[in-house]
Formats: sequence, C-alpha cells, structure tokens
Amino acid sequence: MKIVIAGGHGQIAMLLHPLLKTDGHQVRGLIRKEEQAGELKAVGAEPVIADIENEDDISEAVGEADAVVFAAGAGPGSGKERKWTVDRDGAIKLMKAAKKNGIKRYVMISAMGLDTPRGDEVFQVYQQAKAEADDALRKSGLDYTIVKPGRLTNDPGTGKVKMARWLDPGEIPREDVARVIRTVLEDHRTIGKEFDLIRGENSIESELLRLMEG
Repeated sequence: MKIVIAGGHGQIAMLLHPLLKTDGHQVRGLIRKEEQAGELKAVGAEPVIADIENEDDISEAVGEADAVVFAAGAGPGSGKERKWTVDRDGAIKLMKAAKKNGIKRYVMISAMGLDTPRGDEVFQVYQQAKAEADDALRKSGLDYTIVKPGRLTNDPGTGKVKMARWLDPGEIPREDVARVIRTVLEDHRTIGKEFDLIRGENSIESELLRLMEG
C-alpha cells in the first residue's frame, strides 16, 4: 500500500515508518520542517513538507495513496488554540484531502477517556478537540479506524496489549501503539471500529480477533 502519515516526525510515526517499510509499503510522512527530512529518509519514509495547521488544503501534499494515518498533535506545552488548529482542524483537513484524492482508508490515533474531563483547562480543551475530530471522522463516510491509546510511555514495546471499546485508564508504550497501527492498516476487519488500547497480556492479533468477535 501507499500510506501517508500526518505528523510524520512525531514519536509514534517515527516508530511506525520502518515497520511499514519492512512490510513492503510505500510510506510518505508529512512534516513541517525541512530539517526533519533526513530523519524520515533514514527510517524509510518519503518526507513531504506540509503545514497542516496553517494550510487550508493539504491534498497536494497527501497525493495519491491507499490509506492515511493521523499521528499529528500540538503536543505538551502548547496552548489551547493549537489544540483546535492541530488536533481537531488538522485531522479534518486530512479527511478532506483523503476525500478529494479518492482515498477511503483513514486511521486516527486518538486518546482514551475523552468523555471524562480531567487535568487542567488546556488538557480539557485537548480532550474536546480530539473528541470533535473523532466525531467528524465517524461522519465522514471514510473507512475509518479510531485507535485510542492510554497514557503514552517510551518504554520498550512488548507486543502484549489489551483492547476494548472502553477500558479503565492505563498506559501503553509508543512502540506498541505503532505496532497496533501497522496491524490495523493491514486488517480491513477493523474498518468502522474504535477501541481503547493499553498494555496487556495478549498479542495484538489475538486482541484484535477478540475485538472483532465481540
């Protein structure tokens, strides 16, 4: 497949690129800064400069593809305004670009617990922005999957996870999130599904199978 990842220099994306490349996919990463291009090339992705926050139409940067992944985020330390312009509006711009370019498959990296406000005011705005982006995707007509990880860590991945429509709060290594995204992209049974994701005791494949059968 040809896969385009928005937020191509993000931590999850940088772990995902080489996994997809190993599987034989062509990977394009959307990045804001030219100086990030070398790092993407080093992990097997084609870098494309695109400012999803400030450009109204990113369809040319997205180009021809079989699937898109939204892995972008304003990140810690950003204010309320950028939660809207990146986490919500950036995701919606990618939806519009996918539709314009005839791309049906869209995988969203969201977050769990968005319907339970917590943290400070900025974090609650982040939750609302992510929730609105997810809702827009559900209504988009695209072949979507929404993956909702718990608190992200930089621990080494284990390949052992827990997935369900709703889970109690937990954490998950970014490396395992990347592995789940890789598997979801290759499994069309996940279209129209959304699930929470934390570390667990079972393999990704077995948890996905249980989720599909549930």
